[in-house]
Amino acid sequence: MQQVASVGLSFASAETVSSPSSELADFDRLVETWWPKVFRFALASLHDADLAGTIAQDCLLHAHRAAAGFRGDSKVGTWIMQIAVNLIRDHARSRRLQFWKRTRESAIDWDDVNRRVSDGSATPERRAIACDQVRAIWDASERLPDRQRTVFLLRFVEEMDLAEIALATGLREGTVKTHLFRALETVRKQIREVR
Repeated sequence: MQQVASVGLSFASAETVSSPSSELADFDRLVETWWPKVFRFALASLHDADLAGTIAQDCLLHAHRAAAGFRGDSKVGTWIMQIAVNLIRDHARSRRLQFWKRTRESAIDWDDVNRRVSDGSATPERRAIACDQVRAIWDASERLPDRQRTVFLLRFVEEMDLAEIALATGLREGTVKTHLFRALETVRKQIREVR
């Protein structure tokens, strides 16, 4: 009987170590795992590397501080992206973002973007092609309404599925599909016009 109890304790300890809240509690691991995704999404949403870095930092710090409150209703990544979406919305409402919107054309350093987003294993040619593709998509997605752009970026930059996007944005899944469909049509049309 004691052997069964000790096996149960051992199992419980292993479960605690790999729990989502323990993943969130290790700040270094949290940053290593989620910084690139949150930064890419924020950069794609805001078109400002400094502001995207601030959003990513705030997002991960918030997730770390709120680790104990994570209920596990969704994946850790979905929860973190929901925090990022909310932070970007908050910045959109603030006066400070108006300054960033006026200066965003001059604020993007595409080489800096390429260095921050690149995983290091791609050749310089592949990075240049990827950077050109990102630039074309940003140019096309820049004209999208805010909700369509958010859904579009979460789907194609962060590769979230529709249910995860619905959770992250607080929209119904049907609404997410509608925004995504409209965004795709607009982006495809604008890219065709450029070619």
